Amino acid sequence: MKALCLLLLAVTALAQEALTPRERILLERIERLEQRLAALEAKSATSGTATGHVSASQSAQASEPPRQVEAIPPGTTINLYLDGYYGYNFNSPVTGTNALRAYDVSANSFAINQAGMVIERQPDPSTGRRIGGRLDLMFGQATETLQGSPANERRPEVFRNIFQAYGTLVAPLGSGITVDFGKWASAFGIENNYTKDQFNYSRSFWFNFLPFYHVGFRASYPLTGRLNVSYWLTNGLNQSEDFNGFKSHAVLLNFTPSPRLSASLNYFHGQEQRAVKGRAPRGRSHFLDGYVTWQAAVRWTVAGEWDYAVERIGPDAAPKVVFGGAGYARYRLVRKVHLAGRFAYLNDRNGWFSGRNQALKEATATATFDLADGFQMRWEARRDWSNSPWFATEDPTRHKRHQTTALLGLIWWFGGKKGPW
Repeated sequence: MKALCLLLLAVTALAQEALTPRERILLERIERLEQRLAALEAKSATSGTATGHVSASQSAQASEPPRQVEAIPPGTTINLYLDGYYGYNFNSPVTGTNALRAYDVSANSFAINQAGMVIERQPDPSTGRRIGGRLDLMFGQATETLQGSPANERRPEVFRNIFQAYGTLVAPLGSGITVDFGKWASAFGIENNYTKDQFNYSRSFWFNFLPFYHVGFRASYPLTGRLNVSYWLTNGLNQSEDFNGFKSHAVLLNFTPSPRLSASLNYFHGQEQRAVKGRAPRGRSHFLDGYVTWQAAVRWTVAGEWDYAVERIGPDAAPKVVFGGAGYARYRLVRKVHLAGRFAYLNDRNGWFSGRNQALKEATATATFDLADGFQMRWEARRDWSNSPWFATEDPTRHKRHQTTALLGLIWWFGGKKGPW
């Protein structure tokens, strides 16, 4: 084998020696052309493969359905609410209204207490979402009660249907500081706006006396897992626009020692008198408010509230004082039926609340029927007393020391928001 290879090499060498210079040049050119042709073919094959991949990708994309643009961001709920009633006043007042009531104002009449919409997106720092917001629109009879008048608003018609509108930021400081800016419902008093979440259908005297809403900044911070502190800087009590140039302050503490027990202590201080010709009286208003809720047993929930408020029109003026409290109890008779009672006392010794020096009491009994998910019916009987003839009758010249009312209320709500509103 070795001898054969040597022979072939020798023959090849002799053959090359036999070529002329011209033939060698031609052979070299042919070799270079073959190399260039092989390179071009390889490049063409690579390009064709890439083009095939692109075409396949474009074809796959064309076959996919178009992506839907999300009109509502994740975590956003849109909720609707309707609250109506028929109320009867046994005094048959010539005014057609129930005195000193907040929400069941109409006497001997059908009424739409409130129709509303709540749009909300809560922050969720656990998923990286640190901003949120809420908008509550309100229409109906309760709007007149809650949303101000020329007595406390410069332009009440501008903001009347906006019950709440605020944006939220959870700042990554410590355990997280929650800051809101805008208009929000007051946390003074245990009762709030949405009837479906209350012990009773009607509201106590205290709901009607304490502030309904505030506009400004508020911040809250969890000092511990059980204690939360909040600070408010606002235009004042029930003021969408400041009418005297002074800002009001509030400090609120909420303590939850267990899932069955919670307590709140709130203090508000401000200069609430309207400016006249650019100058506001130098008086001050102070509100001290506290309430406790306790689920005493599986079927029983009890709550209590106490309040003290004092106001001076000027530094040397005599004070106006209102004080008292309320007690609540609710019993779950069966899964969808609750019975609730309330007793409230309000001492209006200087007429700050009612316009007359009097002591007011009320007792209320309410039956709540959860007829379906998002639908309630409530029956209610209530009696109000005063130590002074105050309540209107069918005779414009005669007033009574008491009024008794009966009511049937119907409440609907829809949407993705869970729990109390």
